[in-house]
Amino acid sequence: MSKAAINTCPFHPDGPGGSSSSGLDLIRTTIGRPIGTVGIRVPLRRAVANLGHDRLNRRSVGLRGRGVRRCQNPLERSFGSVHNRNMPDDLYDRDVLAWSEHQVKLLRRAARGERVNDIDWTHVVEEIEDVGLSELNAVHSLLRQILVHLLKLHGWPGLSACRHWRSEIVAFQSDAQRRYAPSMRQRIDVEALYARALLQIEPLRYGGGPPRQAPGTCPVSLDDLLTAACRDLEAAFPAACTPS
Repeated sequence: MSKAAINTCPFHPDGPGGSSSSGLDLIRTTIGRPIGTVGIRVPLRRAVANLGHDRLNRRSVGLRGRGVRRCQNPLERSFGSVHNRNMPDDLYDRDVLAWSEHQVKLLRRAARGERVNDIDWTHVVEEIEDVGLSELNAVHSLLRQILVHLLKLHGWPGLSACRHWRSEIVAFQSDAQRRYAPSMRQRIDVEALYARALLQIEPLRYGGGPPRQAPGTCPVSLDDLLTAACRDLEAAFPAACTPS
């Protein structure tokens, strides 16, 4: 470092402060007020806790990958602008939370009309697609659990566990109603869910014996599973087994 740069650098031992204490004082006076950057206040608090002997650790400050405006703050003059620094290519695999927060900032900038070049479109599209699929899978799981518990009630009536099974059905149904969307209707196969539920209870034994014979096909519809009262759902199973 040149002598002129040393004389003006608050973090250098031979600078105007003579020690790292001047750097600490500069950070203390900076933290808590806007400094012309986006999202830098919290990383600076972490930097104070991780401060080295006479200079800031750049990774502790958290400057990597932050999109910030150019300013004349002493910290930015020391470390340089980070407006165009990209996040690591493998961040999506290493830290999906940090990746998502960074992508949200970029997308918001793009929505404001800024030119943004480092949006991870491949993974952004995958994540958007996964949002819908995860909701669909959640509804599938909840409906299957309702059918499993209805089969338990049908297979082993009169057990003390029946009260618990009924309360579980009410809870599963409430969650399914909340997460269900009309566009899911064409992608929910109730008969397939029923077949999986039958397989799930097949090895179970309550009260020392196997369950009663279950209906060969699902006796309730999708709308029934979502809206019918538990007692009506439960009554549909023995009714389906009664010869007409």
